[in-house]
Parts: sequence; structure tokens; C-alpha cells
Amino acid sequence: MRAALVHRPIDAAALTKEVARHANGATLLFIGTVRDVNDGRGVTGIEYTAYESMAERELADIVHEASAEFATTDIVVEHRLGALDLGDASIVIAVAHPHRGAAYDASRYVIEQIKRRVPIWKREHYVDGTRQWVGASTSARPVTDAVETG
Repeated sequence: MRAALVHRPIDAAALTKEVARHANGATLLFIGTVRDVNDGRGVTGIEYTAYESMAERELADIVHEASAEFATTDIVVEHRLGALDLGDASIVIAVAHPHRGAAYDASRYVIEQIKRRVPIWKREHYVDGTRQWVGASTSARPVTDAVETG
């Protein structure tokens, strides 16, 4: 089991190898990538920032919870911070388990809990040159909701 925030591109193949075991009949890989449109607006990239010490602790807690709930220690999560371009992986979750249903359930649990609990924020950059924080609860955002230009 492992969870980490990283400031480099994520190597999904390496995470898959990290959870590989002969006892596992299923390996599931979730890759969240930067897309070119959100809520009807053209996106050129995203910046991720986090309250790193708290985010790392919460990520580790989520992985431990999933391990206990779904009976596997073969879970690895990396979430990228910094500036990302279209198509870049922002998060990769690798889960392996003897059975596919539990692998799917564990992966879904991990991503849903990360979205709900981990203090990571994203600022989208739009084709019109503006930027805006999106996603995380408004009380926890690192800056105001104002649309920024430049």
C-alpha cells in the first residue's frame, strides 16, 4: 500500500507493477486525465495545489480504509501537483485483488473519498486566458472564487 503526492509525471505502468501479485486475478488501473472542456468551457491546462501534509495523511488513511474494507494491500495512489497540460495524468490508482468485483469497488471507494476529503484544489486555465478555481468546497479553496485573467 502506498499513497503519494508527486510533482512529476505519473508512471501508470510502474504503479501497475507495484501491485502485481500471482494471487491476484484482477488488476484495475484508474487514470484521471486533464480534459479539454469542463462545464462547456474550453480548457488549456490545470494547476493542482494542496495542503500537502494534510493531503498526504488523508490519502494514506483512505488507502488503509480501502485495504481493510476490500481485503487487499495491493493499492497504490499517486496524485500529481503543479501545472498539467491536456492529456496529462492527474491521478493514478492501481488496485489488485483476487477478484474483479472487489478491485472495482476498492478503486471507486478510493477516488470518491479523495474527491470528498483530500485538500487538493485545481485551477483551470481556459482558452480565453482566464483561470478559475473549481471543484473543492468553497470554504477550503486557497483563493477566492473570482475569475482571474492573465
